[in-house]
Amino acid sequence: MRVLHTADWHLGQRFIHHDRTQEQALALNWLIDTLQTESVDVLIVAGDIFDVSNPPNNARELYYNFLSRLLKTDCRQVVIVGGNHDSPGTLAADSELLKNLHIHVIGAMPADRREALLVLQDEQAAPAMIVAAVPFLRDRELMYVVAGENAEQRAQRLRAAVRDVYTDLATHIHDLGLPRLPVIATGHLYASGALSADKQDNIYIGNCENIDAHEFPHDFDYIALGHIHRAQAVGGRETVRYAGSMIPLSFSETQDSKSVCLIDFDEQCAPVIRSLPVPLFRRLKTIQGDWTSIKPKIHAFAERRDDPLTPWLEIVVETDRPIPGIQQELEELCATLPVELLKIRILQTQATAGDWAAETLPQLHELTAREVFLKKCDPQATLPQEEKQQLLDTFMELQEWVQAGGDKD
Repeated sequence: MRVLHTADWHLGQRFIHHDRTQEQALALNWLIDTLQTESVDVLIVAGDIFDVSNPPNNARELYYNFLSRLLKTDCRQVVIVGGNHDSPGTLAADSELLKNLHIHVIGAMPADRREALLVLQDEQAAPAMIVAAVPFLRDRELMYVVAGENAEQRAQRLRAAVRDVYTDLATHIHDLGLPRLPVIATGHLYASGALSADKQDNIYIGNCENIDAHEFPHDFDYIALGHIHRAQAVGGRETVRYAGSMIPLSFSETQDSKSVCLIDFDEQCAPVIRSLPVPLFRRLKTIQGDWTSIKPKIHAFAERRDDPLTPWLEIVVETDRPIPGIQQELEELCATLPVELLKIRILQTQATAGDWAAETLPQLHELTAREVFLKKCDPQATLPQEEKQQLLDTFMELQEWVQAGGDKD
């Protein structure tokens, strides 16, 4: 059975107040075509289907429209697991109905972990593949918080709890009593050694590295990961892979090549992996330079663009002095070209005193919730590091609870 591994769609994302429905629709159209032309049997989506726990209607429409069109392809089985941006309740709302269509949705880890083991069948209704469908593991599944622990102890307990989930599932696979079949495990986490262009690592309390690639049991022939938006194998294991996102989700991802993974299995169940590039539907471009070079660079970029959708620009001006009217001038220039200016940043080339320093301060939308919290909880930078870490752990736990819909027991 041929498998396509993708992740991190983030449907419903608003990028600096701009809607991304058009490019996400184009990406999903391409995915439908690829499933058909590549004769894919199994589709695996490794989390972060939506960008927020309560996705807007246009995001839900994209999702369900994709699933309905999927039924008209030759793809016989679909496995979708929740990510840290997804609400388990939202994904689970119609999971029983979708299961009858061979679309398996696991929003949260089942209380009985054996229910996360899916036996996928071929056209003759014979077992053909096993999927350990592990979603983003929330603290209610891991139960790693112990009173009196410090941040390091909590981090170590977390890592051990994540390892235990995969070890437990590997043990249960042998209990199924099936002949040797290809086995895939999913995950939505940060594996040690993964390279990220953006601020995606702080997914759990206490530590950014949730598991080492070599800690996944070798009972799994392929590990389909989500959360990191850059496609890559990790930890020196080609079979432990992030598919990455299908579109660039921030200006920091402009150098990443977007792709999906195609996996075939030989007679010994060894995976043969092929990376399939995803076309670029809208270019996110950062143009940086001093004031004299910025305008020619903008013109040069606008002349060679060939994207289906209008590119979005971030302009970074390097200067050691204030430039009066810079924003208006750049906006007027871009308004005459087939580009759209989303963001202007001033990069000071040397430390200077003066009344223009505030222009270099980051805007609220440029910061993560974690960064805002740290700035607010300790504006004078006087808190001891351990106390600051405890506050941060508590905040991240609360944030995860809110993202999950606020329905924690």
